[in-house]
Amino acid sequence: MSEARLLLTQLLSPAFPIGSYAYSQGLEVAMASGRVHDVETLQDWIEGVILFGSARIDMALIAQARAPGADLAALAALALAYAPARERAEELRDQGAAFAACARALGLDIPDLPYPVALGAATSSLPLPDTEVLALYLHSLAAQLTSAAVRFLPLSATLGQRLMARLAPLIVTQAQSAPELTSAHLAADLAAMAHETLQPRIFRS
Repeated sequence: MSEARLLLTQLLSPAFPIGSYAYSQGLEVAMASGRVHDVETLQDWIEGVILFGSARIDMALIAQARAPGADLAALAALALAYAPARERAEELRDQGAAFAACARALGLDIPDLPYPVALGAATSSLPLPDTEVLALYLHSLAAQLTSAAVRFLPLSATLGQRLMARLAPLIVTQAQSAPELTSAHLAADLAAMAHETLQPRIFRS
């Protein structure tokens, strides 16, 4: 295994301190309402995010930020413009700033940027294909959402790990597709908006 691949794994590890455990991207609303209540409905939700939701936009931003001569400021503005809710924009900014601070500590010279743009910029010099970066990003996002559900629902950690294994083929397939700046997971977008007034709540989005 190359050092570049190990670094990518480190950057996308749950141990990398960007605070992902504090966010659900609206999933908390879906769980509180009963829409997501078991491993099957959770799988449907996460697959929707990967196929049609925020993950599609994030993938496109990561790929564009990795390209030579990428206009990071323009991509940062675009990332925030595509955020469907205030909390989602805050999540992008806060996670991106935490990611950039830790990346700089590792010698990667990147400014504070929305998370997918920061990730793309930080990995742009790694001799790894976009497909590998995107696959590990999608895996990280799926793990974030699964972890949120394990903490909120009566869902065991074992079932969460089985779900992650079931999502692997979809993650690989989507990472190999051409990412586009489009999103059509309206349930997730509406849930993200509704989360801003949800009380009580555990997560920040």
